Amino acid sequence: MKRSEINAAIAHAEALLAEYRFALPPFARWSAADWQANRAKAVELIRAGCGWDITDFGQGRFAELGLTLLTIRNGDAANLATGKGMVYAEKAIIVREGQRCPMHYHFVKTEDIINRGGGTLVLELVETGADGKADTSRDVLVRTDAIERWLPPNGILRLEPGESVTLTPGLAHAFWAEGGDVFVGEVSTVNDDKTDNAFLEPVARFPGVQDDTAPTRLIVGDYAALR
Repeated sequence: MKRSEINAAIAHAEALLAEYRFALPPFARWSAADWQANRAKAVELIRAGCGWDITDFGQGRFAELGLTLLTIRNGDAANLATGKGMVYAEKAIIVREGQRCPMHYHFVKTEDIINRGGGTLVLELVETGADGKADTSRDVLVRTDAIERWLPPNGILRLEPGESVTLTPGLAHAFWAEGGDVFVGEVSTVNDDKTDNAFLEPVARFPGVQDDTAPTRLIVGDYAALR
């Protein structure tokens, strides 16, 4: 992705979240210079991957295949073994109309995906087998706002504003917006985007970045260059 695309995506997200009066944590508005100045204090933010995460899944078609995410809080995977400490994570996600998040599942993470406002969030759901491939022989059981619902393999689920779905490990899901951009909230167990995403499509989780301009905000992939 071009840095100019990333800057524009973050600016759009900030404006949309402001419309919903969703206040951002201070670090979400840090400039590159702020991150550098606060590097020592931000060790936990950097470890946890908190901050902006803009991806085109390595395909160069952000308007069609992409997401704007902000990881607001995130615990440590080591805590999951003990059940103590910060075992949870939270994200704000902007799904633009016309964009799609490709089909994927998680090995560990359970997440609630919540339509916080905007258009309709549409999900395609399919179970996966031990081989990590889609299992189209099994119907899909999901809970929407704790109510059980059965769907056929590759069934379609539509969430209107205020509705949510719980996605468990191994349940593959793709999603997109209809009728306008959607502000999605994600509440989950600890999030590890480097090792806990398995895609059923040939895509990459993180984009390559072409710096055609300076960053207005850093993304999580930029943290490694901080000194």
